[in-house]
Amino acid sequence: MDESTRPSQGVMSELRKLQASLDQLQTESLKANAEQLQRQLEDLNKHIGDIGRSHHQSKPPAQAVHQQSLPQRGRERVAEMSSEVVDSNPYSRLMALQRMGIVHNYQAIREKTVAIVGVGGVGSVAAEMLTRCGIGRLLLYDYDKVELANMNRLFFRPDQAGLSKTAAAAQTLRDINPDVAVEGFTMNITTLKGFDEFKASVCDDQGRSRVDLVLSCVDNYEARMTINQVCLELQQNWMESGVSEDAVSGHIQVIIPGETACFACVPPLVVASGIDERTLKREGVCAASLPTTMGIVAGLLVQNTLKHLLHFGQVTRYLGYSSLKDFFPSMDIKPNPGCQNQLCGKLQGEHTVRYNSEAAVSARAAAEAAAAEAAAQEVVHEENSWGIAVMPQEATGSTEEPVHRASANGSLVEGIEYSMPVADPHAPGVAHGHHDEQDSQENVEDLMSQLTALSTR
Repeated sequence: MDESTRPSQGVMSELRKLQASLDQLQTESLKANAEQLQRQLEDLNKHIGDIGRSHHQSKPPAQAVHQQSLPQRGRERVAEMSSEVVDSNPYSRLMALQRMGIVHNYQAIREKTVAIVGVGGVGSVAAEMLTRCGIGRLLLYDYDKVELANMNRLFFRPDQAGLSKTAAAAQTLRDINPDVAVEGFTMNITTLKGFDEFKASVCDDQGRSRVDLVLSCVDNYEARMTINQVCLELQQNWMESGVSEDAVSGHIQVIIPGETACFACVPPLVVASGIDERTLKREGVCAASLPTTMGIVAGLLVQNTLKHLLHFGQVTRYLGYSSLKDFFPSMDIKPNPGCQNQLCGKLQGEHTVRYNSEAAVSARAAAEAAAAEAAAQEVVHEENSWGIAVMPQEATGSTEEPVHRASANGSLVEGIEYSMPVADPHAPGVAHGHHDEQDSQENVEDLMSQLTALSTR
């Protein structure tokens, strides 16, 4: 810079003073504004506090106590299931199944792992039911996000819109039951990469399946075929479920590789025809959806799951549901010897050899004998706190008159008895039918004479 154009030291000093004054003014202005905002905020808080105290004082004491006693969100983890009947035990009603003899060992559910593929209208409800039942571990698979369009179904909340379905479901399920281990996998299992990742996620370090059951709750055939192939390769039992596009019917199906029909044994028409189902979708058109139908199908699916895992009752191989006529068809779908899946055909042959082996025949005979013996045993009633017991009449020693059966005139059908003793019609002092009729005639004549006397006055 030329010496003639360089500012003098005096000018530079004045500039620095002006800049300092400007900075000080800005700082003081900001402080003043901040102090003013602080005073306004304090006044507002004081006003809100006055309103709150006035509102609280106007409430009756019972309401205040009720608000103070509201439970906090969540609960502590429970180390061991207990049948103790107290309000703080979340498992007492489940353990009652064991006490009543329905389930031999309900605690075994904590050792079970279930994978649910598809966390939509059926899968999310099934996951919640299993969580409330105390399942040990849940593996959740879905690639989609929660949308407001999903709010006509159960489980998800509007504030979860935008979250992945697996993350939103895991959050809710952990709040419901922190004892359940929940693993979420956001993936599309129908891609080549997704297929490998899905198969690897359900296997342990030795490459064997680490799950006890896979539940298919997907809404497309491509995903069902993927699950079918993975379960065939791992020889993994799974259950398939579905709801019709008109939302008024659904079904569940148990698939045991080699023993029952796989999904490729009896494929839907779309799959058998080789049609790409994605080409069937039209812009602006969606399938119908009812939370009632999906909830019912999810309930049937989980009920079958519990029976399969805990070994009680009869596990239905195929159960349909039609809401229009409340129709529940059930059947057993045998495997197709001509199944296009070669692995399925191989497993069918292996199952036939095992089924006809001497050990298997002996085991079935022993099971049938045990079932017959159990059915023949007399039911023993458990002792109860109220001392209620069912005893035959001759064992009571009662001196009360026996209950009379209906007379032979057919007034009551056979097997129906009067709850109170019936009077003997031939006993002294009992009015018979013709006496009642005579009394009625006399009463009518008296009334007629009284009316005649009134009319002549």
